[in-house]
Amino acid sequence: MTEIPASAPATPAAAAAASGRIPAPAGQIAPAEQKAPRTEDGTARPVTPGSQAAEGTYRNQPVSFVRRGTRLQGRRQKAWDDHSATLAVDVPRHISDTSVHPDYVFNAAQTFGRTAPLVVEIGSGLGDAVVHAAKENPDKDFLAVEVYTPGLAQTIQKIVAAGLDNVRVVQANAPEVLSTMLPAGSVSEVWVFFPDPWHKTKHNKRRMVKDSFAPLAARVLAPGGLWRLATDWSTYAEQMRGVGAASPDFENVHDGERAGSESPLTQARLTGVDCEASNEPDSAGGWAPRFDGRVLTSFENKAHKAGRAIFDLTLRRS
Repeated sequence: MTEIPASAPATPAAAAAASGRIPAPAGQIAPAEQKAPRTEDGTARPVTPGSQAAEGTYRNQPVSFVRRGTRLQGRRQKAWDDHSATLAVDVPRHISDTSVHPDYVFNAAQTFGRTAPLVVEIGSGLGDAVVHAAKENPDKDFLAVEVYTPGLAQTIQKIVAAGLDNVRVVQANAPEVLSTMLPAGSVSEVWVFFPDPWHKTKHNKRRMVKDSFAPLAARVLAPGGLWRLATDWSTYAEQMRGVGAASPDFENVHDGERAGSESPLTQARLTGVDCEASNEPDSAGGWAPRFDGRVLTSFENKAHKAGRAIFDLTLRRS
């Protein structure tokens, strides 16, 4: 389902949501004057900070994702039918099919049958990175967070094909996962690899990694835990670096490194592939070397072929 900009006319469903009768569908933005969401008996539902109800779908703020489709066919449908009961986390919903009820708390030890470091990938796509990492790190557990149903089904296919028991998937809005679903301090690493860049200036506000996202990532990370980020868009990379620098909860593991001529930002400015061409060097640096735990995906290969630089950041929970 496609996201509707705040300036677009409300659909009948959005208008109904505004009247308090039914919620707007996931990915759709209801008008600013809507009433608070309510239960069947008319009681106002609690609104979770960082949730779709508080930030995105149910007010005049944009969400950071577009629902591209939910239909499953062929092997994806079979994988979902056969294995989702064991590999997909059964989340009680709050308002929509990607929301998380604020009372629900994920129990990793119960889910995986052991106590192990937990790695959470936000926006796992088709599962290439998380499945590869789980295969290479059997001593760790992995949770793949995604809103795109076919992507989750394909991730399940890959989990089953690899015979892995240390990966689970969840269809959920990331801010809700980080704000209430995961216990505080329960995660060793949070990964955000190649999130939608929303590269048009008027869409920058839709980017996931912004100042309001940092406290959510910090909340779930244990002290010393790592927040790993990667993008192939230079303006988003600068924004990510700025978010880390502005947050009192994080320190840049590679502060000052790869500056000047060694900086991927300097290279991007010289080529002007995705930004205005400039001879100005990046004096700040702070870029991490490529994370060797991230498999080279077809998506990243396309970025290389397009001539875009790849930016990695590693932030440590203070």
